[in-house]
Amino acid sequence: MDRSYEGRPLAKPHEEIFDQGLGFDLGILRRRQLLRAIGIGMAGWGLAACGGGSGGGNATATSSTAPTGSPAGSASTGTTGEIPEETAGPYPGDGSNGPDVLEQSGVVRGDIRSSFGGAGGKADGIPMTLELVIKNLANDGAAFAGAAVYVWHCDREGRYSLYSQGVTGENYLRGVQIADADGKVRFTSIFPACYPGRWPHIHFEVFPDRAGITDATKAIATSQVALPAEVCKTAYAQPGYESSVTALARVDLSTDNVFGEDDGVKQLGTVTGDVDSGYTVSLVVGVE
Repeated sequence: MDRSYEGRPLAKPHEEIFDQGLGFDLGILRRRQLLRAIGIGMAGWGLAACGGGSGGGNATATSSTAPTGSPAGSASTGTTGEIPEETAGPYPGDGSNGPDVLEQSGVVRGDIRSSFGGAGGKADGIPMTLELVIKNLANDGAAFAGAAVYVWHCDREGRYSLYSQGVTGENYLRGVQIADADGKVRFTSIFPACYPGRWPHIHFEVFPDRAGITDATKAIATSQVALPAEVCKTAYAQPGYESSVTALARVDLSTDNVFGEDDGVKQLGTVTGDVDSGYTVSLVVGVE
């Protein structure tokens, strides 16, 4: 049977989408960048010209709220430039390839462990708080107050809600938060698994405002947070993460098809906490 993704024939029709190879992933990324370029050129001009919105968008807040604390493993506490643009992968749930959680009422929420809107599933695992600080590089790195950030990642078993067998009817581990005056968003979640072929990671898209989240082409940044190796090894030694031990042993950050170009230097999260109290993963995200 002929299989395709976003209109592109699969190089390996009988394999999972995430196993199609680097060339296929790059093709997806280029297509998404082209779509954004069409819609973002005018949107970006409008943001620069208009400055603020109904919430006083021309914010003067210059928060220095960079993630702090003693990192558990090698990690980056910030960024000196724009976050690298990455593929959203085969399971975005943003309407770009079918399922669209961003159209659903209730998607703007802080705790993303449970499904919503009629679905009743819940993702189990080590508690994790994700904190992203969005910086507007077009405004001298000022806090990007009002930006909408959509986050999604796999569960403890390596499955993505809406797509993976057994959880197609769930939408957990997906949600949106609106950046506060310091440009910060915070999500309550669980530590994601490592699955074959990819370094442990968390996906996110940044939109200029809440109104833009229903149109994937309006995202001004699509990227991923990499998780430090030592933290992953400790987390995956816990019950429920058994399959991640084998998967992690077969991948490397330096050869990952997303982070490998620069070892994820601008995407490697700072992690504090432990398996008992939960982890906090933090990253400063620079966007244009």
